[in-house]
Amino acid sequence: MKLTTTTQVSVDGVMQGPGAPVPGVAERGVFKRSGWAHFDKEAGTVMGEIYRRADAFLFGRLTYEAFAGTWGTWDDPGDSPIWTALHTRRKYVASTTLTGPRWANTTVLSGDVAAAIRELKARPGGELQVHGSGALFQWLLNNDLVDEINLFTFPVVVGQGTRLFPDTGRDRALALVDSRATPSGVTIQFYRPAGRPKYAR
Repeated sequence: MKLTTTTQVSVDGVMQGPGAPVPGVAERGVFKRSGWAHFDKEAGTVMGEIYRRADAFLFGRLTYEAFAGTWGTWDDPGDSPIWTALHTRRKYVASTTLTGPRWANTTVLSGDVAAAIRELKARPGGELQVHGSGALFQWLLNNDLVDEINLFTFPVVVGQGTRLFPDTGRDRALALVDSRATPSGVTIQFYRPAGRPKYAR
């Protein structure tokens, strides 16, 4: 399987709290600006296409709990590729603290996570998808486990919150696979990691 990540970010790079707050799921730090990502029809269609390609999902603990507390509790609306994928595909959670996951078809990866993910990637299939999960995203990228990065950039400056990329870290080049813009100004880029960037001298 190909490991892909899909992240909603603001123009200033914030990925925290794109949706409404989830009762019982704590945000990292003090953050009161949740709910800034607003999908138009075209952006929603692209997101649905991404979920249709999923063979399995990989989450960090906080994102898993947010999804389980929302999508995991909602009745089947009958026409949602996101709901269908999340309820019919295997879910894996990279966590050393989660016990007794409350969502069916969930496996907790708590030992050698890198080895477990490499084993999942070696299986035949389409995509092992990571949605949100900022800390996990950074760890996967730093361990060269990401095959494709999907970014939905929303036309808003949030001004605070966890950013997708930290202020300092490893440099890397990205190869653009595809790019789209929606009527409301959401830009969607699909990248593949492409080694180290080249610097002018």
